[in-house]
Amino acid sequence: MSNLVEEFNSYREKMNERILGQDHKFMKRFYNLDTNTYKDGALPAKTKEYMGLVASMVLRCDDCIKYHIGALHELGMTTDELFEVFSVANLVGGSIVIPHTRRALEYWDALNNEH
Repeated sequence: MSNLVEEFNSYREKMNERILGQDHKFMKRFYNLDTNTYKDGALPAKTKEYMGLVASMVLRCDDCIKYHIGALHELGMTTDELFEVFSVANLVGGSIVIPHTRRALEYWDALNNEH
């Protein structure tokens, strides 16, 4: 696994532990809601993650993009599927999403140890 992936996952884990370690009721409930939203339901988890990735790209949240790409990688997303997601995100979000598409592909490549 590349440094880019390791750094992101390590930082995210460390800070999530710090935040949840505060034992703040709202934060714990919000994190729980987030976790449970992306589980299989009427829509499969993979579909929900695709939706989360498009929303994250349109909202231009690089951390969220990495999170959803990582989750989708674990769910077996292909590079072709990723580019379909990119198509939707760029269509909805416009050209301002292009820099996030670049970083998203860089992260995908890092997950796959490519390029």
